[in-house]
Amino acid sequence: MTAPASVFHDLSHYVAVPRLSGLAMSPDGTRLVTTVATLNRKGTGYASALWEVDPTGEEPALRLTRSTKGESGAAFSATGDLYFTSARPDPDSDEEEAHPALWLIPARGGEARVVLNRPGGVLSVACAQRADRVLVTAEVLPGAGDEEQHAALAKARKDGGVDAILHSGYPVRYWDHDLGPHRPQVFAVERGTGVDDAVSRSAAEEEARQEQAPGEDEAQAPLPGTVDRSPQMRLRLLTRDLAAPLHEPHPVLSPDGTFALLSVPVPQPRADLRSALVRIDVASGARHTLLDRDGLEVSAGPVSPDGSRAVVTVDRVTTPTDPPRPRLSLVDTTTGEETPLAHDWDRWAQPVAWTPDGRAVLVLADDQGRCPVFRIDVATGEVTQVTHDDAAWSDLVVHPDGEVAYGVRSSYLYPPEVVRLDLATGEVAQLPGPVERPTVPGRLEEVETTTGDGTRVRGWLALPQDRAAGGHPLLLWIHGGPLGSWNAWTWRWNPWLMVAQGYAVLLPDPALSTGYGQDFIQRGWGAWGDAPYTDLLAITDAVVAREDVDGERAAAMGGSFGGYMANWVAGHTDRFKAIVTHASLWALDGFGPTTDASYYWQREMTPEMGEKHSPHRFVEDIVTPMLVIHGDKDYRVPIGEGLRLWYELLSRSGLPAAEDGSTVHRFLYFPHENHWILAPQHAKVWYAVVGAFLAEHVLGQEPPALPRELGLVAPEKGASKE
Repeated sequence: MTAPASVFHDLSHYVAVPRLSGLAMSPDGTRLVTTVATLNRKGTGYASALWEVDPTGEEPALRLTRSTKGESGAAFSATGDLYFTSARPDPDSDEEEAHPALWLIPARGGEARVVLNRPGGVLSVACAQRADRVLVTAEVLPGAGDEEQHAALAKARKDGGVDAILHSGYPVRYWDHDLGPHRPQVFAVERGTGVDDAVSRSAAEEEARQEQAPGEDEAQAPLPGTVDRSPQMRLRLLTRDLAAPLHEPHPVLSPDGTFALLSVPVPQPRADLRSALVRIDVASGARHTLLDRDGLEVSAGPVSPDGSRAVVTVDRVTTPTDPPRPRLSLVDTTTGEETPLAHDWDRWAQPVAWTPDGRAVLVLADDQGRCPVFRIDVATGEVTQVTHDDAAWSDLVVHPDGEVAYGVRSSYLYPPEVVRLDLATGEVAQLPGPVERPTVPGRLEEVETTTGDGTRVRGWLALPQDRAAGGHPLLLWIHGGPLGSWNAWTWRWNPWLMVAQGYAVLLPDPALSTGYGQDFIQRGWGAWGDAPYTDLLAITDAVVAREDVDGERAAAMGGSFGGYMANWVAGHTDRFKAIVTHASLWALDGFGPTTDASYYWQREMTPEMGEKHSPHRFVEDIVTPMLVIHGDKDYRVPIGEGLRLWYELLSRSGLPAAEDGSTVHRFLYFPHENHWILAPQHAKVWYAVVGAFLAEHVLGQEPPALPRELGLVAPEKGASKE
């Protein structure tokens, strides 16, 4: 069998490419750990493993874990122990049904072992930099007063075969999963008094411990009602009796481990929510509010090396006329006093780390189709761009010497990889990692145009390496969000798969895209069918004017908000030969009350705005073949949107079904997928169906054979089952 020209020429090879994400660094800066997901043997999912990357760049990457269930959420303790979560079987447990447990690899090496296992599992782990303090998030049934009661209630639900949930508040769903009856909580993890307590201590530490007075190093007794379910670790609840359930808690520990900052939901009238910032004393569990003001959302950020301040993100609660405007503030971690930080900077920054001297904060921010690293001087608010590559950064960690940082970097030319950054010079070096860069089958260019109102609109254009007579057919890909940017590698909407088929793929950032300033957001806020639409057509016009692009053979595609815009395009122009709309908004009056965050949508548009900009109003003007794609488990854009779109396409569009029921439109339905198509076998089907639809309507070709797994193609006689 001949190997494909690249992994992008064969979907089976593409879905099997390992996928790197995340980065953790040991407190002394000598170890880096990342996570790599690889295709399982059946080709129906991915299993992740932890890999160690040498910060010096001298040694090859080393695999640390291996299991069919996979591992994730790596975090180093102050003593150098490596924590992670995994649902792989515990060799010391007789429990048949595995839940994600908390595992530990001792600093000095050795076999990974379970240190905390409980019904319902452990969601995530966080460690302090300079103290042996660990927090975990884990789910608890609301009627449970302790771990024993939680276990009994969980068993009763399981044994009774009951999955019903009784709600008394909002929301009830989030993105792709139901909320409740379990509620995420934050716990302090404390050492038990078993014989294994010394496993992660060095010999010197153990000798010093035994010289202490009796009881001096003993773990505190848990709060009433908690149960030590492991000989090594036990839990102490820190978030009891909050005003509203946490959804995805991300506690931020102070470097010395004495307190944690947490964004908590604040219920509002009429099923609305906003967030406030609280400080939790880890030793006592005492909580007090640092920042809580009407009209504001607050997200916890990193705490300064001395623990006195934290950088937080403060945003206004949006309205139909006021889009988000997140800004950074310094908050005194004792008094809650707030000081603005770089409020004149017209970018939306994500704070990631302090420099060790406490003089500056490193942040990430979308900017002109990239996501660079920036440094903000906390005394002056001066912003300095540190990285200048055409890339998007994430998971930045700073070495204790303050001279270098490490991060995960990607662009449209390569997927995520671990790199070292010189903070003084901005020089970047790729580290020997566990995943090799795949060779992309084409070239990438930056394109831009000026719209009728004088606004600059830019994007990326991915093209085949060789020129085609008459130019390459064009695919206009519209990003979701809508508050986002095409600036980082994506496995789900990867342009190189289509470039490998000969297409040019345009990835534009129209109005509402991040990285171009507040005014660029304001241009499209509450008016999705106006500036975002005209921006897309303007940059499409600029691209099809090129000799290497064929504007007569073009299609428009998008998912989520991009799907909304694909629907809007379909009802407002016939210039495209085909439209692909994935997880798309169709009738905004129905979408608003049924999405998982209706309270947010009510802030986005008034009923009048929603009516004006709803694509369903223009169904009779649609004369372009459409491929509708939707997953039944999509809670952000519920399946009702796809079902109504499909029915109205066939019954009311300008290109309706024929009298015999046949139609040029297609509906690709995934009963068990959500807002994203996650299963690799379904990703292959997605791309195959999209490719066949475009080949027929854009290229005018006989469509390629569809995957036989769809049940539409009979296997040839004598064909191998493989």
